[in-house]
Amino acid sequence: MSVVVRPLALSDLADLLAVQLACYGEGFVESGEVFARRLASPANCSLVLEQGGTVCAYLAAYRSVRGKVTPLHGDFEVVAQPDALYLHDMAVLPAHAGQGLAHALLQPLWERAQQEGLRHTALVSVQGSQGYWARYGYAQQALEDAVQRQRLATYGEDASYMVRSLVQGLGGHTVRVSPR
Repeated sequence: MSVVVRPLALSDLADLLAVQLACYGEGFVESGEVFARRLASPANCSLVLEQGGTVCAYLAAYRSVRGKVTPLHGDFEVVAQPDALYLHDMAVLPAHAGQGLAHALLQPLWERAQQEGLRHTALVSVQGSQGYWARYGYAQQALEDAVQRQRLATYGEDASYMVRSLVQGLGGHTVRVSPR
């Protein structure tokens, strides 16, 4: 079945919301209005994945700075000098899990971020997904700024801020972003 990865568009919002609800349940559902504002942000670089013409995954992402957290239901804020690709939300329909669709979304964004000179990628890990993100080279990082810690708290107590270098691995090894 053909897989198409393309920029997320306003016309995808109904499908995005259906994927979001199937993956997160009510607790982390963000509205179509919030996503519409994010899509309008010049920093936005979100993607959607279609398989057989059906949206079955998305990755909401934007250019930001390391150490800055977007709160739940928050907008994608433009920064003067971005240095990080912020992965706000990625979801794959449960029926399509284990097919490499997440990697198909992550790979082109990592490559694009490197080409644009971004040095890091960051995210907030929720619902016990820290181990999943660690397999991709992300490591938990403490937030020094009190405002950013408050933003992180909007995701619940098990949320953690995680960072991955796009230039050097966190252990000093070069990170190659290539297909598995």
